[in-house]
Amino acid sequence: MPENPPADRWARHDWWGVVLDAPDVAVLARFYSELRGWPIGKQDATGAALDLGEGVAYLSIQHNPDYVRPTWPAAPGRPQMMLHLDFEVTDLEAAVAHAVGLGAELPGHQPQENVRVLLDPAGHPFCLYT
Repeated sequence: MPENPPADRWARHDWWGVVLDAPDVAVLARFYSELRGWPIGKQDATGAALDLGEGVAYLSIQHNPDYVRPTWPAAPGRPQMMLHLDFEVTDLEAAVAHAVGLGAELPGHQPQENVRVLLDPAGHPFCLYT
């Protein structure tokens, strides 16, 4: 990374992000956009990128017609999650209700008191925590 990166984030060339596969790009892009308040910077049938609003990070959705939902909790011989996203919230109950209202699922297995594991509309696990 340069010692003194340019102040204009759009002029920087050290962007990084997380890419999630999905059978329906538009559904998953809209879900995370509404969940986190991140605008969709670009979108077409093959993918979408959400602008996190600061720094040089992004969340991208990539179309995969062969996508298989991971199993939560993990089970031998079943598709495993490859990663999960964590989001800190101030009101866990309200944040869970908001996510569920947008199409997330709340599995019965919850491993921690101050964390809720949810599944996005494509089945990727993500956590809301205080």
